[in-house]
Amino acid sequence: MPESFFILSKDYPEIARDEIISIAKMYDRFSKFKIISNLVILQSKTNWEKITKRATFVKVSGQILRKMSGLFLDEEHIDVLKSANTFVCRIINLSKNQFNIPELESSMGDMISKFSQAKVAFDNPDITVYLIFTDKENFFGFSKKIPKQVRPKKVRKHPHELDWKLTRAMINLAGLQEGETVCDPFCGTGTTLLEAESMGIHAIGVDFDKKMHEIAKENLNANGYKSKLIKEDFTEFKKIVGEFDGIVTDLPYGRASKSSEDPGKILKKFVANLPRKKKIAIMCKKDFEKKLKLNQVKRYEIYRHKSLTRTILIK
Repeated sequence: MPESFFILSKDYPEIARDEIISIAKMYDRFSKFKIISNLVILQSKTNWEKITKRATFVKVSGQILRKMSGLFLDEEHIDVLKSANTFVCRIINLSKNQFNIPELESSMGDMISKFSQAKVAFDNPDITVYLIFTDKENFFGFSKKIPKQVRPKKVRKHPHELDWKLTRAMINLAGLQEGETVCDPFCGTGTTLLEAESMGIHAIGVDFDKKMHEIAKENLNANGYKSKLIKEDFTEFKKIVGEFDGIVTDLPYGRASKSSEDPGKILKKFVANLPRKKKIAIMCKKDFEKKLKLNQVKRYEIYRHKSLTRTILIK
């Protein structure tokens, strides 16, 4: 089975690792993985490019050609370069050892040049060859040039809107696939809707606030997205439960809520209406989850500042 590698951002390490695993298992439930620091090695039938396009916290990714015990290449493992005009070598050192990285990259480039017709190009090469060093084992891999993903535009924002990276990760952690539909009962400026549509997932947004409804509509129109918007109280989602496959939302809290209703009462009402047998990813203020009584599969804490820690619950 093909092996892929993913070097992850260290911003939210647990979320980043679980997101890769969740995406891989979404397409291939028999996927196997190994975690070494912020490196995820994945055995899966799913192509690494497909996973990378959906993932949020991937810094570098590619296909592993072979495990290695030393620094070497041979003709058997240089086939990937035969169709490339340009290449570059990169060393990723995740080990405690110290290396002269520029010298190693230069030596590797010279070695590859002897086996192929490809020329070294530091700017936008066709192929990037990686040597990844860890304290446990080393890996040799490559990545092809792939088009840069275009981020959804947000023409209007709000100080308390949901962070797009965490939103995207929540959608992936919930296991929502292309063609399915996600509902955000507190959609605000439409972050969940934008991220979902950018991944080929349909979306429905509910918000009682007229201003938020208009902002979300503007943001959707700016991207040509067709998400359904409903200007109603969040309990409206109970009436359309047959129209969506999962819920991804950020529960309002304190000053961040425009509602005159107490956040505790909102939460109680939300829980009472929460549909069963749906994919769910909820962000809430820490300790609110105790009132939710949600039989979650995963729980993550997001530290904001000394008086606020957010919790993400995945069911």
